[in-house]
Amino acid sequence: MNQISENIIKLKDEFVQSYSGKSHVYEILPKFTSSFLPIPDKHLLLLHKFLKNNSIYNNSFDVKYCGIDCSVYEGDLNQFWIDSIKHDTSYAPFFPTWVLSAYALALKSNDIGFSELIDVGSGDGRIAYCGKIIGMKSFSIEIDQNLSNLQNKILKKTMIDFSIINSDALQIDFEKLNLNRPIFFIGGLPENGELLANGIIKKVLKLSRIKKSACFALTGTLAKRKFAKTESDYGWEKTIKEFNLTNTHTSILPTYWTVDQPFATPYIFTIQA
Repeated sequence: MNQISENIIKLKDEFVQSYSGKSHVYEILPKFTSSFLPIPDKHLLLLHKFLKNNSIYNNSFDVKYCGIDCSVYEGDLNQFWIDSIKHDTSYAPFFPTWVLSAYALALKSNDIGFSELIDVGSGDGRIAYCGKIIGMKSFSIEIDQNLSNLQNKILKKTMIDFSIINSDALQIDFEKLNLNRPIFFIGGLPENGELLANGIIKKVLKLSRIKKSACFALTGTLAKRKFAKTESDYGWEKTIKEFNLTNTHTSILPTYWTVDQPFATPYIFTIQA
């Protein structure tokens, strides 16, 4: 699993060095399985279907990077980004994780024993989609109606089915989802997603049946908080201490907001200590 993550970063690095397009959003996906990225062909087909049936993307072309045949998908995020911040209770704008990264995160979740994946602030639903195609029970929670509609359109065209909940995540009764060993992916960097993350964690930890089995995957950052004075002001350290969480795994993967940077995004897997 670590090798897959490292090779996704290598693929991204080589892609960024040679990409000369002007699209607002872009990502790369291998066309076939290989020893470099041993993703089953049936999964790759479904990942391509997700991008081809996603109205964010309007163009694609084939190219070779890291010695493997790939497709590059280009598009525009502006309208969905604007929609995502118009709600009073929207905690973070929509910035997509690369679909390759979403797949790696779902694969990691399944490999370490989680049975349900709940993508909070799911945008176009890519992490929940990836969880479903590898066999997990997936839930997508998205407050914006247009993004929820986009998810529904993608699912109808790809014939993949998971539960889409168009609601403020903090208003959901998670006990009704009948979860056993869930992992919650919570959208938003610590600078703008702390309120959402803290609210979700607090709600879940009140559920005695799953509070010791639940995992919270937090989208990390390598940046220092704007007014940080101590080490506890960095990243998710304050939240981790407040809820007595422990970091069990960290996956480093490309995202939309780091695709042209020399670093990637850390996803921090935490459980209650």
